[in-house]
Amino acid sequence: MSTSIVRLDGPLAAEVSEPPAERLIAGTPQLQVSNYFSDPSQQFFAGRWAATRGKWRVRYTENELCVMTAGKVVIESVSGERSSFGPGDAFLIPAGFSGTWEVVEDCAKVYAIFEAHET
Repeated sequence: MSTSIVRLDGPLAAEVSEPPAERLIAGTPQLQVSNYFSDPSQQFFAGRWAATRGKWRVRYTENELCVMTAGKVVIESVSGERSSFGPGDAFLIPAGFSGTWEVVEDCAKVYAIFEAHET
């Protein structure tokens, strides 16, 4: 395993996808992810993510730290708690969160994800 600092802004082709049809609520969002780091246990990841406008259902099995770098999103829990985030905002989505993710303005974020493996 390398012990070098990992920059999250180097040239790395993004993987492009769309939310699964059964989760899509509105729009035709395009998702881009550039995963710059995966630890050897495959439990911790860090990189950049971007999306165009749309809304879809989410269910988190991982803990994710997000730092918005562009655009605006609204995240709503199944219980109706709504939070809006834009450039410079940092937040954590805990494992077990269910709700919706809406991209109001094309957005980008830096992420760090931890997903514990069952033993």
